[in-house]
Amino acid sequence: MPSFDAVLLLSFGGPEAPDDVMPFLRRVTAGRGIPDERLAAVAQQYQAFGGISPINAQTKALREALEAELNAGVEPDSESYLPVYWGNRNWDPFLADTLRQMRTDGVLNAAVVVTSGYSSYSGCRQYRENLFDAVTEVNGDGDGSVPVLSKIRRWFDQPAFIEVMTDNVLAAIDALGSASEDPPHLAFTTHSIPIGQAQSSGDPALGGDMYVKQHEFAAAAIAEAVSDRVGAPLPWKLVYQSRSGPPSMPWLEPDISDHLDELKATGARDVVIVPIGFISDHMEVMWDLDTVALQHAREVGLNASRASTVGCDPRFVASLANLVREREQNVPERDRVALAPWGPAPDVCPVGCCPNPRTDRGALCGADS
Repeated sequence: MPSFDAVLLLSFGGPEAPDDVMPFLRRVTAGRGIPDERLAAVAQQYQAFGGISPINAQTKALREALEAELNAGVEPDSESYLPVYWGNRNWDPFLADTLRQMRTDGVLNAAVVVTSGYSSYSGCRQYRENLFDAVTEVNGDGDGSVPVLSKIRRWFDQPAFIEVMTDNVLAAIDALGSASEDPPHLAFTTHSIPIGQAQSSGDPALGGDMYVKQHEFAAAAIAEAVSDRVGAPLPWKLVYQSRSGPPSMPWLEPDISDHLDELKATGARDVVIVPIGFISDHMEVMWDLDTVALQHAREVGLNASRASTVGCDPRFVASLANLVREREQNVPERDRVALAPWGPAPDVCPVGCCPNPRTDRGALCGADS
């Protein structure tokens, strides 16, 4: 494989003005038959923050930090300079437009860094489908082919991710300001998904259900590191947030608010909410946790704080850069860093990994591409 001459940072995207909100939500839910009346209720969450999701600004900052890390000591006009482009699934800059710009700039071979770090349809396979659709669209322009794209492996099991989140939890414990002698409870949160998708997530050879297993691994590793630092074992649980499906479809539980009720009923006083399923403090963190969950904690009488996400912490950014270099250099599996018991994820997603629950669609960066 030739050396990478660019990196593509692929993210979800979000509205940047009040008039963007409904078109954005329609795009996200296209093909699912969700009426505008239901979308309008979700839109109110965005309007509470001025109709602007922070995710685009956060992804822009990550792009700049990753480019700086990859090019430390390299002049921008050098042939070895590795530019980082940014494309979104659901809002400007759209993925297809970014690929057009990369083609215009003469990029031939690019690494793809996805801002989702776990195995699931929406967190992995759907991004691969988006890449397939965008490449098909841009190649249809008749102006030449887009770059060869190589997706780096998932980052949930990288030491830097665990280290940064451990520090963030410790800071949130300090923010509690509690006088209680009992250790605080840790509520690790991630996006709820349909149980069927959770069960089929990941490499079929590993038995599926990797979405939950990967989150449980990360939560356990962070909880252990925090407990070591404070000198006492902290109770913890993996819980879920941001459910959006119909009531008739079973999704992963318990919901964060239900878990807070349970903690209060068992006599807990302090809780730290830890969003390990998200790379930055975007809308689902600001609304579902900072607005809804923390308010619910106050209502039931719990002293609660929320840990920051990894964001642009230099240690995490450096780990993403290392994964890009690892992919480029084809580092042997035995030399790759992965804390989880399943070893490093494969560079190329295997057949049947995180299947589309509704239909069979083309996807790039997989053995079935």
